[in-house]
Amino acid sequence: MDLSLLRGRRVLLTGHTGFKGGWLALWLQQLGAEVHGFALAPSTEPALFQVARVHERLASHTLADLRDAQAVRECVRRVQPELLLHLAAQPLVRESYREPLATWATNVQGTAHVLDALRGSACRAAVVITTDKVYENREWEHPYRECDALGGHDPYSASKAACELVVQSYRQSFLAAQGTRVASARAGNVIGGGDWAPERLLPDVLKALDEGRPVPLRHPSSTRPWQHVLEPLSGYLRLAAGLLGGEPDLESAWNFGPEAGDALPVSSIVEQLGARATLQSGEHPHEAGRLELDIARARHRLQWSPRWRLREALQASLAWHQAWRAGQDMQAFSQQQIQQYLAE
Repeated sequence: MDLSLLRGRRVLLTGHTGFKGGWLALWLQQLGAEVHGFALAPSTEPALFQVARVHERLASHTLADLRDAQAVRECVRRVQPELLLHLAAQPLVRESYREPLATWATNVQGTAHVLDALRGSACRAAVVITTDKVYENREWEHPYRECDALGGHDPYSASKAACELVVQSYRQSFLAAQGTRVASARAGNVIGGGDWAPERLLPDVLKALDEGRPVPLRHPSSTRPWQHVLEPLSGYLRLAAGLLGGEPDLESAWNFGPEAGDALPVSSIVEQLGARATLQSGEHPHEAGRLELDIARARHRLQWSPRWRLREALQASLAWHQAWRAGQDMQAFSQQQIQQYLAE
């Protein structure tokens, strides 16, 4: 899929103030797309959106809530996007235990608001981002495929599985008939520079390293499909370009994860970053013990595959953090990392 198809396209990106959304906005701008954003204000301080000055080259920047159907509808009507990339969400498992209703309202109803706003529009393609946690987790040794059963123990995972049903329903009931091609994307656990979200491994490790203390771990043996943030974003862009370019049989769900050897325990990530760990005491909500994605379909159908192994992903993440600590221009540094990734 030729990413040059995105040049000059009018793109509505939800969640552009977040970690993945900020990186995707920078990449789309580099590709020459006309990027319009819809999101809440950044949820952390600092935040990639501000540190990398993501707002500087946005065509428009709407601060609003997905749960406000009218705000979503008005944004779509004003922007008239050719492509929608829907990343906005409540993305944290532990937050979903604390605020389950808000998680369901944002992730499920919010996604329905976005897709409903496309009804009657001229939007040609939409990619809805869910998560690797949409699968009914049976702690299998083998990776999950797109055809495996959906599920979700915690409210976050279950809400994202429900999003997949929302996507399928809107595609079949409304959007396919009007020529809007819709797909969903399920990515692994992303790492990279500019993530300051609470209760996520890499931000916790980097903060512990900065402060010279051990990092507390809840589940050190939990295995996840770790990948640099640019890996799934490259998959989203290839999928979007394929949808826009008329490639057949893309309107379904897609896994984007690392090579099999990079699905490693939490403790291994801490060790590779040179940090010390301690076991966090107390009771913790349930989290899956093992999770791995089968990426064969994206590899063969989209010609997508990971470029950076885990060691390179960790090195790039640490380099970004060190550059930020040194006061470098993080918009330029981020754009350079995208170019470095593409050159591999």
